[in-house]
Amino acid sequence: MAAESKPQRKRQTKAEKRAETIEQILDVAEYLFSRHGLYGVTLKDVAKGVGVHHTLLNYYFADKQELFDAVFARRAAVTSERRMKALDAYDKASGGKPTVEGALRAFLDTDLDLYIEGGDGWRNYGALSAQIANTPQWGAEMMDQHFDPVVLRLIEILGKALPDASKEDIFWGYHFVSGALMVTLARTGRIDKLSGGLCKSDDYAAVKARMARFMAGGLKTICDNRPE
Repeated sequence: MAAESKPQRKRQTKAEKRAETIEQILDVAEYLFSRHGLYGVTLKDVAKGVGVHHTLLNYYFADKQELFDAVFARRAAVTSERRMKALDAYDKASGGKPTVEGALRAFLDTDLDLYIEGGDGWRNYGALSAQIANTPQWGAEMMDQHFDPVVLRLIEILGKALPDASKEDIFWGYHFVSGALMVTLARTGRIDKLSGGLCKSDDYAAVKARMARFMAGGLKTICDNRPE
């Protein structure tokens, strides 16, 4: 009886090989940047992690800044699109009567799901985002570029939920929400030590169960009790 022939693997096209190589480069660079920042990583470090000569990276990216921008933009587009769709859907479903917690859940929970379900790549991206958000020299500009539309959509819905609140208080409320989210994504391990292991920095499910509710309470409080 003749041996069964193994199915031949389809040969990759040049475009497929290029796309696969770029994904490998972005994954390794994301990991390194998330731990050492923009200035703590060289193209040679990335090339070593990928297992190629560093000159190959220059074929795909002009310099380290271009690579860094590409790393951040890759997942920023995904999270922005998902949150925008979630906010639009929630606004429509609320029938013009959104709640603060409902709006925050659409914004926060949709993002946290990516870190719960997306594996190490998304968690590396979260840590990188926290670094960028806390770098005033150039980080704010990157956050503005990728996230302003979805943030302003959230602000718009919060304004509907709090029609008597001042815009100033709503923007401060978002500022506090953003800060808590960035500390969470940084996964510093501080809460692990403070709680004696009761809480875990990477327990995004526990964060999701609490953050929107906590932030909604704080936001409503500052809007309802505005100082003279």
